[in-house]
Amino acid sequence: MELHVVDLTLPAGSNLILGQSHFIKTVEDLYEVLVGTSPQVKFGLAFCEASGPCLIRTVGNDETLQAAAIANAQAIGAGHSFIILLKDAYPINFLNGIKQCPEVCSIYCATANPVQVIVAETEQGRGILGVIDGASPQGVEGPTEIEARRSFLRQIGYKL
Repeated sequence: MELHVVDLTLPAGSNLILGQSHFIKTVEDLYEVLVGTSPQVKFGLAFCEASGPCLIRTVGNDETLQAAAIANAQAIGAGHSFIILLKDAYPINFLNGIKQCPEVCSIYCATANPVQVIVAETEQGRGILGVIDGASPQGVEGPTEIEARRSFLRQIGYKL
């Protein structure tokens, strides 16, 4: 077995959702979750099929995000993994719908941070072991950082 670290590439201003699924229908069902939750969302989705022709199945409504999703899926190369790149929306708005999708097994991360995917490769194929999402903590928040966090959540409309 070989281990690989795959750095994901996010277009400027985008977020990603990386997960594991189990069926070719994933592409269409996740499309419905995304546009059903937020019709204005811009996205690209790529799903790595794990049997039959083993193609990367793809859909989206933004060519740049779709091309980046495909490139990231190719770099990961793990069967039944999917990646969604979003703009004009936050992952938090879609996570419950994605988790409710019958084909979705798990979500590894949802972020705008730099992401590294830890991939194991055997003679059979590749699988995701986990992710490194952003950087390690540099300390504990104090009163100034607490106020900044609270202010930010209100600025983006997630708190009153």
